[in-house]
Amino acid sequence: MSKLTIILKDDNGKDYTVENILNFQKHLQKFHPVDISIHEENGHYFRVDDTFRDKIDELAKNASK
Repeated sequence: MSKLTIILKDDNGKDYTVENILNFQKHLQKFHPVDISIHEENGHYFRVDDTFRDKIDELAKNASK
């Protein structure tokens, strides 16, 4: 498992493996930059709000060290 791979809980409490947190972060920055939206990925749903974006930013920061 790469250091860029992380496991997130989706909105239903199920584990989802993000293979590259940096790519995931870039997607959120491009398509979900503000407000509240839903991100769907492979049948998993994530409520994207400021708290979620901050969490992803922190995970990406730690993974890129």
